[in-house]
Amino acid sequence: MKTSPGAKFREALKNNSPLQEGPLQIVGTINAYTAMMAEQIGHQAIYISGAACANMSYGLPDLGMTMLNDVVEDARRITAATELPLMVDIDTGWGGAFNIARTIKEMIRADVAAVHIEDQVAQKRCGHRPNKAIVSQEEMVDRIKAAVDARDDESFFIMARTDAYAVDGLNAAVDRINACIEAGADGVFAEAMSSLDQYQVFKEKIPAPLLANMTEFGKSPLFSKQELASAGVDMILYPLTAVRAMNKAAELVYKTLLTEGDQNNVVDMMQTREELYQYLNYHDYEQKLDALFEQGKS
Repeated sequence: MKTSPGAKFREALKNNSPLQEGPLQIVGTINAYTAMMAEQIGHQAIYISGAACANMSYGLPDLGMTMLNDVVEDARRITAATELPLMVDIDTGWGGAFNIARTIKEMIRADVAAVHIEDQVAQKRCGHRPNKAIVSQEEMVDRIKAAVDARDDESFFIMARTDAYAVDGLNAAVDRINACIEAGADGVFAEAMSSLDQYQVFKEKIPAPLLANMTEFGKSPLFSKQELASAGVDMILYPLTAVRAMNKAAELVYKTLLTEGDQNNVVDMMQTREELYQYLNYHDYEQKLDALFEQGKS
């Protein structure tokens, strides 16, 4: 019997606990090819960031402007190309209880392993930007209840993300998350923490796996895997790390072509044709094609 994506995610989380080799590192991938690279390099879990989907697939800012169909299309392409469990950012669930239920069912249908749903208002902002607004604790709990009720695969992992720390403080965020866990959330995403002590407080006061978001240029310092393990963190998310690096490389290439008239000075920073072929198993496809042509000649 095939192992479900959710079961794969839970197994990776179990095998990478802070007491073993963990925390589990979850790396952002924006398309099928980067997901394939992450898998072949040795990562055990991957991620689609809401910001990455909006920015890279649609040229939009991360302000709640993409919807379920936009994100699930990226998810389908990735899960078709890799066996790694995929976590997806579903923002606020894209509507009320029925919309959230549809989101969960579509994610499971797309072979997604896990999602996180947040407590910002529908007109959301990046979690590391000012002037965030959150819904009431009761409304966030209702979001979790709708998500949990909708899943038809018990292994599918539903994470509650809270932005309450920046709005109401640490204790309010802990209370909110515990209410979400009581409603059935499997894990906790505490956004924009600013110290290891804060992660440790969360871990001590919640009975669920804890995720730390190590996004660059935000409110949270870029703590090491070892530092976060010492604070009891179970998962580390790197949502845009590769995307930012790719964007900077592309920017340099475009500028170089315009100013120098050729790409000779940036060739050394490029992935070679052969490296590309290795990740894609290109030669296996080519050999299969040759074999088919040979059969046709006989």
